[in-house]
Amino acid sequence: MTVRTDICRTDYKADGSPVTVADLAADEVIRARLKRSLPELPVVTEETSATAPPVCADRFILVDPLDGTKEFIQGRSEFTVNIALIEDGTPVAGAVYAPALHQLYVGGRNAYKLDTRTTSGGELSFSKMHSIKVRKAPAQGCRAVVSRSHLDTATKQWLERHGISDLAPSGSSLKFCVIAEGEADVYPRLGPTMEWDTAAGHAVLLAAGGTVTDLNGCPLRYGKPDYRNGDFLAWGTPPGS
Repeated sequence: MTVRTDICRTDYKADGSPVTVADLAADEVIRARLKRSLPELPVVTEETSATAPPVCADRFILVDPLDGTKEFIQGRSEFTVNIALIEDGTPVAGAVYAPALHQLYVGGRNAYKLDTRTTSGGELSFSKMHSIKVRKAPAQGCRAVVSRSHLDTATKQWLERHGISDLAPSGSSLKFCVIAEGEADVYPRLGPTMEWDTAAGHAVLLAAGGTVTDLNGCPLRYGKPDYRNGDFLAWGTPPGS
């Protein structure tokens, strides 16, 4: 993948996380399109959350205009655009687009994947999408998808306790999508994330038959005052289900 150096120009936020020209430009484009298409819905994006008041609505849209900024800066292909519709704390629809990989995942009532190289003139064709669903986890030998940039000690210990050694490193919200299309069984995240990091992938995984819960088995919820997630487990079909 070749990335233009100007759009990779990097600054850093107050929390030390990187932000590029591409993050900010994508944010502006997406917000403008959503305002035109869905003017009645509040929109929360990663790049505007620090200055915008908290959303107090039952229905709103969560956007990460460039998820996987570190992968993007390093010239890897595993960065995504994430857009999700939240209703009553649950992501009921979402889209995860990986432009460098030409892959689009969408979830609502069902989950689908599209190779965007098959589109004509930039028009997306639903007829060219194929449905995806989670696989049944094996009794032994589950495969875990793990963060390429944030594989911490707590997650490694969780994997060891559960006897999982088959690991598939991945970046951005594609980790949810790998499970949704039946290529892995679980994504354990025992570290901080924000709601815009997870909502779209969560929606795709739910539509494909999976679950995303906290460590006590309660569904991961959205619309928290600080938009911060706790530890979670994303499963296709847990062993024994």
